[in-house]
Amino acid sequence: MKIISFLTFIVLSTLISLSFGQSQSPVLDTDQNPLVTGSSYYILPAISERGGGVKLSPTTYNQTCPLDVSQENNDQLNGSPLSFHPARGGGVIRSFVDLNIKFSDATTCGKPAVWRVENVNGQRVVSSRGIVGNPGLVTRSNWFKIMKYENDYKIVFCPTVCYTCARGCGNIGHTIAKTGRISLVLSKEPLKVKFMKV
Repeated sequence: MKIISFLTFIVLSTLISLSFGQSQSPVLDTDQNPLVTGSSYYILPAISERGGGVKLSPTTYNQTCPLDVSQENNDQLNGSPLSFHPARGGGVIRSFVDLNIKFSDATTCGKPAVWRVENVNGQRVVSSRGIVGNPGLVTRSNWFKIMKYENDYKIVFCPTVCYTCARGCGNIGHTIAKTGRISLVLSKEPLKVKFMKV
């Protein structure tokens, strides 16, 4: 009986460590190098003809401040550079880790343009009104994760920086308006993405 218990313990420990190892694996760019905190990257759709790279654009009300996060309509355009900032530590960006996503060279309303999930007319959209750092209840809408998805990646909103918060998790996908604008929103269908170093 002791041998069976010991073998069960070994098998469970191995499965847990393998699962943790996969979930904490480095996120790779298109050159197969790990993403690094503070470096700039383009977020591009992994499948062609799904729009171009990620950028800032006026809100659905055509306001110039603050701006929403969207995609270029032209597949050939890379969008705007972004950087990634983990909730804890720095260095290599890893899967399943809470992080802020910030436009490297852009500001909105005179402040850094950081991704945030906001409810607009019943739809959860990605805006640029977030802030970098200060993980907790007040900033829970500013935290995202990168996860391996098939042979590419997806970005999810499911913050774990606040253990007592209701999460309301979802994939970052896109929706196309009648005007042709491609907005990033929370969706059941994820936008498969890749990361290209600037």
